[in-house]
Amino acid sequence: MSGLDAAFFDRPVLEVAPDLLGCVLRHGETAGVIVETEAYHESEPACHAHVGLTPRTRVLFGPPGRAYVYRSYGVHALVNAVCEPEGEGAAVLIRALEPLEGIEAMRSRRGVERLVDLCSGPGKLTQALGIGLEHNDLDLLDGPLRIEPRPPAWRDVRWVAGPRIGITKAVELPWRFAAVGAPSVSRPWPPGLRAAAARAS
Repeated sequence: MSGLDAAFFDRPVLEVAPDLLGCVLRHGETAGVIVETEAYHESEPACHAHVGLTPRTRVLFGPPGRAYVYRSYGVHALVNAVCEPEGEGAAVLIRALEPLEGIEAMRSRRGVERLVDLCSGPGKLTQALGIGLEHNDLDLLDGPLRIEPRPPAWRDVRWVAGPRIGITKAVELPWRFAAVGAPSVSRPWPPGLRAAAARAS
């Protein structure tokens, strides 16, 4: 499958973040269905773009549909999809995937066996897919690291929203989105996810 088009990402980040649920993040032989995202916008202090245009944040202000990859706490590379028109600092953090292809390669990179543990967090999924800082500012539309449309089995995704986690600023914003019924959503689960999954079953 080809990647999504630029118009998909050239929209408000709060529209793109839930719409990415069910889409596929692919790198090389590995791929996973996006089941959890978080939105970030320059208007709020948890977003790196809040400080303005710097050498580090320039990608966030660049064309939509680029990858913004950064190192978190000096340990994990985290991957984001840049959104909104060029000049507006915004991106969607990919927080969790349901493994889809290249599962043995993921297990080898992660050193774990259980499927649910492979990509159930933003640092876990980049390790599983072999994504690093060298992928920063790459084109997610048709590059080696790309996001593809929802496959048929994920065409209709139900989701819940809740506060973002792992941050200390703007923690009250309900800008975290998680697919209902997806076991790889990172813990702690957003409020209401378990109840929504029970109603859907």
